Amino acid sequence: MPHHATRRLLGRARELELLEQLLRDVRDGRSRVLVLRGEAGVGKSALLAHLAERAAPSQTVHAAGVEAESDFAYSALQRLCAPLLSHLDRLPPVQQDALRVAFGLSAGHPPEMLLVGLAVLGLFAEAAAASPLVCLVDDAQCLDLMSQRILAFVGRRLDAESVALVFAERAAGGEGSEAFAGLPDLTLRGLADADARALLDGALVAPVDARVRDRIVAETGGNPLALLELPRDLSPVELAFGFARPGAGPLASQVEEGFRRRVDALPADTRALLLVAAVEPVGDAPLLWRALRLLGIGAEAGAAAETADLITLGAPVRFRHPLVRSAVWRGADAASLRAAHRALAEATDAGQAPDRRAWHRAHAAVGPDEEVAAELELSADRALARGGRAAAAAFLERAAALTPDPKQRARRALAAAAAHLAAAVPARVPDLLAAAELGPLDPLQSAHASRLRAKASAMTEPGLGAVQPLLDAAGRLMHLDRAAARETCLAAFGAAIWAGRYDGSGLRRAAAAARELPPGDETAGVFLRALVTWTEDGPTAAFPLLARALRSLTRDEDLAVLWPAANAAVELGDLRAWLDITGRAVRFARTTGALSVLSTALPYRAASLCYAGRFEEARDLLAEAPAAGDAAGVATNMVSTALLSAYQGRERPALELIGAMEREGERRGLGRLTGMAACARSVLHNGLGNYALAVEAALRGGEYQDLVVHHWTDCELVEAATRAGRPDVAARARERLADWGRAGTPWALGAQAVADALTGAPERAEDRYREAVDHFARGGLGVFEARTRLLLGEWLRRRNRRSDARDELREAHSAASAMGMEAYAERARRELLATGETVRARIPGPPVLTAQEARIARLAATGHPNAEIGAQLFLSPRTVEWHLRKVFAKLGVSSRREIDGALADR
Repeated sequence: MPHHATRRLLGRARELELLEQLLRDVRDGRSRVLVLRGEAGVGKSALLAHLAERAAPSQTVHAAGVEAESDFAYSALQRLCAPLLSHLDRLPPVQQDALRVAFGLSAGHPPEMLLVGLAVLGLFAEAAAASPLVCLVDDAQCLDLMSQRILAFVGRRLDAESVALVFAERAAGGEGSEAFAGLPDLTLRGLADADARALLDGALVAPVDARVRDRIVAETGGNPLALLELPRDLSPVELAFGFARPGAGPLASQVEEGFRRRVDALPADTRALLLVAAVEPVGDAPLLWRALRLLGIGAEAGAAAETADLITLGAPVRFRHPLVRSAVWRGADAASLRAAHRALAEATDAGQAPDRRAWHRAHAAVGPDEEVAAELELSADRALARGGRAAAAAFLERAAALTPDPKQRARRALAAAAAHLAAAVPARVPDLLAAAELGPLDPLQSAHASRLRAKASAMTEPGLGAVQPLLDAAGRLMHLDRAAARETCLAAFGAAIWAGRYDGSGLRRAAAAARELPPGDETAGVFLRALVTWTEDGPTAAFPLLARALRSLTRDEDLAVLWPAANAAVELGDLRAWLDITGRAVRFARTTGALSVLSTALPYRAASLCYAGRFEEARDLLAEAPAAGDAAGVATNMVSTALLSAYQGRERPALELIGAMEREGERRGLGRLTGMAACARSVLHNGLGNYALAVEAALRGGEYQDLVVHHWTDCELVEAATRAGRPDVAARARERLADWGRAGTPWALGAQAVADALTGAPERAEDRYREAVDHFARGGLGVFEARTRLLLGEWLRRRNRRSDARDELREAHSAASAMGMEAYAERARRELLATGETVRARIPGPPVLTAQEARIARLAATGHPNAEIGAQLFLSPRTVEWHLRKVFAKLGVSSRREIDGALADR
C-alpha cells in the first residue's frame, strides 16, 4: 500500500486491510458485499475513495444518494449502471426490456422489481466477465426507494461474478436501515486517542493547551471530519471551551454549522452558486452553468468556493462532503431556494428531462399552481410507466399540495395514497386520505378512500383488526363499484381466515356482508360465493362451488387471487390441482417479475410439494422465499417451513419453528398461525410416536374450524387418538373425515379410508388400508401413501402376519427414507426389526453438495439452461456456471445428462 494512502487514512489499518482482502477476493473470482456504517464525518467516504484508488485497473462505478433526488425512481441505480450499458445486449431479452423501460430508454410494459433486479445482477456479471467490477455507493440512506431495494436485492444474490458492491450508510450508533439488514457490514467508530490527537495537531492553526486538546478529542469521539473542520473557525480562546458549549447540539450539527459559517463568509454570488449546486442533485456541470447564467452569475464566483475547499466544479460537480451540501441547503432562506429551483427549471430541457424540470418548478412555486401540478401528474404517469410506484406517489403528493381546485386536489391526494399503497409504503396513506377527505369527494371516491385506508391497515396489521374496516369499505362500494366491493369483501374473508380463533365472528360477518353484494362471475366473485357457503352451510355444501371456482382460473392473471385458489384446492383434497395452481403461479411470477405473487406462491408451492413427498424441491423453494419476501417487503411465510420440518421429524429444530409460529400467532392475533402450528406439532409427535402429545396438539388445533387446517388436524387426530387409547376422540374425528370424503377427491377418500381402518371393524381394516393406499397413490400424495403403508404394516404385524407386514413396512421404510421423513422411516425400521428383519439405521454422511449446489444440480439435470436456473434462484448465469463446475467435479461427471444418475447413486 502506498505510504500516502496510509497517512491520509490515519488510524484505519484494520479497515484498510479488510478492504484489501475484499479486493483480493474479487480478483480471485468471488463477489463481495460490504456496508460501511457510521455517523457523519467518521470516514466512510474516505474509505470509498481509497477503495476506488486501490481497485485499479479494475472497473469502478460510483453513485451516491442525494436527499433532493430521493423521489426519482431508479435515479441512483441508473447512474451506477450507465457506464455498463454496453453489456446490456448480453442479457436475456426480457431483462433487457425491463432495464430499458426502467431507465426510460424505451417504452414498454412497466417492469416488476424482480426483473429489474435480475437484470442489474446480470449486467454486473457481464461487465465483470473481462475485468473485476467495483461498485461504490455513498450516502446509501438517501437512495431513492427503488434503487435501494434493487441494490440490496443484488447484494444478497452476488456470489461468483468478480463484483464488489460497497455501500456507505450514515447511521447513528451503527444502526442502519432495514433495506441493507443482513448484508456484511463494518461499523466505523472514531479514531483512537493517539491517532485523533495526531490528526487534530495537523488541523490546529495555533498552539493549544494539552488539556484542551484532550478535551476536544474526547468531545469529538475521534470523529475525523470534526477534528479537521471544527477548529478551523474557532480562535484559541474559543477552543479553550471545547466543542461541548451550551446549546452546541450534536456533533454532526456542529460540523454542519461550521460549514455554514464558512459559506456565510463568502460573497453573495458564490453563496448563490453553492445553493444552485446543492439543489441540483446530479452534479450536471453544463446544467449548473446554464442556471447560473440565468441568475447573472459568472465563472469567477466558483473560484472562492473552490478556494474554501467546499466544492469541486468539475464534471461532475462534487461537494467536499454531504454535510457541505446540507449546510448550504438548510442555511438558505425560502426566497433564495425558490430562485435556485426556478433557474434550474428554466435551464432544464423540457424534452430531455421533463420530470426534473417539473420537480424544480414545483419547488419554485410560491403558492398553488395548476400548470405545475398538471406537469407533476404527467411525471407520475411516466414514473408508473417505468415501474416507479414510489416515485409516482411522491409526484402526486406534491401535485396535490400545489393544486388550487379542491376537487382536483382531493383526486390527486387519493391517487397519491393509492400509489403509496401499491409501492408497499402504507405509512403515508392515512395522512393523504385525510387530506383527500377535506374534499369534496364524490361518493365513489369516498368509498375508495375507505377501501385504501382499510387495505393500508391490513398491510401493517393483518388479521384481527383488519376484518371490519375492509367490510365497511366493501359496504360503501356496494352500489358504486360492485367488482371492487366483491374484491374488498374477499380481502376481508382473507383477513378473517387469518384472524381465525382470535375473531370468532369474523367469518360470519364477512359472509353476511357478502350475501348483501350483487353476485359476480369474475374470479373474485366466484370464490366469494364459495366461501360464503363454506361459512354458513358448512364445508360439504361448499364443495361444488369450490370446484367451480377452481375451474374458473382459466388465465394466469387470475392467479393474483392465489390464496383462495390454493385453499380451495386443499379444502377439496385435490393435491394435483394445488400443484397445478401453485406451479402456474410461480411460473407466472417468474416470467413477469411479479414479486407480490412470487412471495406468496413460493411457500404455497413448497407446502404442496411437501405433501407430494418432494421434500428436496420444497426446500429449494423455501430457500428462495426469503429473498423474494425481502425484495417485496413482506415477511417470510413460516407455515411451510414448520410443516416440512415436522415431517422430517427432527424434534428440536421443528419444535423451535413451531414455537415461533405460536408466539407470532398470539402476538399478532393470527389464529390461523396458531392452528397451523398445532397441526405441525401433531404431525411431528405422530412421527416420533408421542401419541398423547399428538392428541393434545391436534385437539388444540381443532378448537376452531380453520379453512383447510381442520381436515389436516383430523387426519392427525384419528391416528394419535387411536394409539393413545382415546377411541371417543378418534370416532368423532372419523365422522368429520367421512364428511370430507364427500368431496370425492383422492386425498379426502384416502383420509376417510384410513380413519375407517383405524376405528372401524377389524375385519374391514386391511381392505380400507389398501383402498387408502390406492387413493393416495392416484392423487400423488406420497407422504400419506408412505404413512398408510406404515400403519398397514403395523396392523399386520400385530396380527402375526409377519411376511405380509414386512412387504408393507419395507415399502414404507424405503419411501419415507427417500423423501426424508426421518421419524416415520425410523418407526418403520423399528417395526421391521420386530418382524425379525434386520434393517440398518440410516446414518447420513456429510453432504457431497452444498444446498445451493444441489438446487442447481437438480435444475440442470432436468434440462434448464443457466439463464433459467439463475432466474429461478435469483443468481447470475455466471454464478450458476461456477457452481455447476464444482458440481461436476464433486460428482465426477462431465455433462448435465450424468447428474441425475450421480445424485441417485449418492
